[in-house]
Amino acid sequence: MTPATAWVSGAEDAQPVPSQEVLRGLGVGRGCVVAPVVVLAAPARVPTDEPVPADLEVAEAQLRGALGAVAADLRRQADEATLASLRDMLQAAGTIAADPALAAESVRLLRSGLGPATAVDRAVGQFAEVFAAAGGALAERVTDLRSVRHRVVARLLGVPEPGLPTLTGPTVVVAEDLSPADTAGVDLHHTVAIVTELGGRTSHTAIIAGQLGLPCVVQVTGVTAVTPGTRVLVDAAAGTITVAPTEDQTQEAARRQERARRLADDLSAGATADGHPVALLANIGTAEDADRAAETVQEGVGLFRTEVLFLDRATAPTVAQQISAYRTVVRAYAGHKVVVRTLDAGADKPLAFVRTTTEENPALGVRGYRLVRTAAPLLEAQLEALGSVIAMLPAERQTDVWVMAPMIATAAEARAFALSARAAGVQRVGVMVEVPAAALSASEILAEVDFVSLGTNDLAQYTMAADRLRGELSDLLDPWQPAILALVAGTATAGAHLHKPVGVCGESAADPLMALVLVGLGVTSLSMAPAAVPAVRYALAHHTLEQCRAIAEVARGAVDAAGGRSAAAASMDAEVRDVLGLG
Repeated sequence: MTPATAWVSGAEDAQPVPSQEVLRGLGVGRGCVVAPVVVLAAPARVPTDEPVPADLEVAEAQLRGALGAVAADLRRQADEATLASLRDMLQAAGTIAADPALAAESVRLLRSGLGPATAVDRAVGQFAEVFAAAGGALAERVTDLRSVRHRVVARLLGVPEPGLPTLTGPTVVVAEDLSPADTAGVDLHHTVAIVTELGGRTSHTAIIAGQLGLPCVVQVTGVTAVTPGTRVLVDAAAGTITVAPTEDQTQEAARRQERARRLADDLSAGATADGHPVALLANIGTAEDADRAAETVQEGVGLFRTEVLFLDRATAPTVAQQISAYRTVVRAYAGHKVVVRTLDAGADKPLAFVRTTTEENPALGVRGYRLVRTAAPLLEAQLEALGSVIAMLPAERQTDVWVMAPMIATAAEARAFALSARAAGVQRVGVMVEVPAAALSASEILAEVDFVSLGTNDLAQYTMAADRLRGELSDLLDPWQPAILALVAGTATAGAHLHKPVGVCGESAADPLMALVLVGLGVTSLSMAPAAVPAVRYALAHHTLEQCRAIAEVARGAVDAAGGRSAAAASMDAEVRDVLGLG
């Protein structure tokens, strides 16, 4: 078997999927495409009888060399990545490959009588168990660990590393899961959709696909058994993969693609059919993201994640370095709102330059605004930089820059942050509502700040006590869960009573049907991946505010998430539902 064909075959023990079978999973995005599949094969297996090397010194050098080579390759890919989120993921994977603890444990196992590939395999398995048990973003690093394992083992066994052959035309990339390194090797000029057996709506794959506007379906059991080259219809809106679609199905997919292209040509401001304004904003992570987003999202930025400046650094960025980055983003959106989120790191996103104690449950630990308890100078420097950027703007534009803190739980925290931010020269100060306590205290918190933004991903995680990175808990993390809708409604109501903006910057804002519900609940702005804006704009433009309120009411009246979504879909305009492929 040649290296090229080795990586397009399916899982070795899988049976071919019958023609015309419809496979189901969780859709990410709204797209619908038809194209042949290329399947990323299962990684190389370690021989059960791998011989113990006669010369342990040579074997250790080879093992360490393989880890070092993989780390260097991942960092090179990170340097070449154009998407900030992919760059961060690759840097994190490179850090894992270079971790002395992983090397030390692999060497220990090697010297205990195992072959080098077996030693790495066992060491990674041990670390993966620890990461998975920790939950939060550490659990997400399990994908990185396995990616490192696959590449190191391949080098030690002398077989090709995971990868795809050269793509020559539109292709649906299928895999058990895609690591950041796998994703970095995907030819984005020819990839039209991504489908995986594992993962969730907030996995590596889903995040990258959402930012690129690629249709994506995750948790599709059996999809890697589809014969390479088979044409499939990927419907992200429905969360389905149709194997060997009919000509009628193919033509309907083409019609939906054409409708989506027409929707993307509309760059008008977000509003309901009766003219009620709803700002449609972009989620970004870097200045490069801002430049790309500004081409399609005209109204501003609803979430600028600043932690990209801080992660994977040996020292904190200087105030001058931060000023440069923030000014670039503000310039890209001159005259429009830019909402900057202060550093959301710590615990599950550790900083090399911040000394922390080991936390048994990092998702509930010192992260976000809580870093003021242990590393207050970080926030002080960031606010100083933001205040300086605001001072450089003309007086009439200084209110364009809004600043908010993540992981606020109490009115006292909101008050303390607001005092610090205003002292630094920030005129529009807000906080994230990601913790149920903040939603339940929305009136008291809004009394201290100018606005709030709901991070529905974390709000769902904390409300339902379900790790947002665990795909098997995706039903609990569904934003249509009645408890989550109740917290959103309560927050929006508090904002309306105090005449203060309440936005949503979580993934639920990108769902055009959920967007109608959120606006009906009183949400004033929606921030999302730029590729999601056209469908949301279209849905809003074809419903009045009163219709949005009616749809929100029926959604909230349901007893479960599925019932809420179904009731909302049945209540929306049938033609809009058809155009957007909402079923």
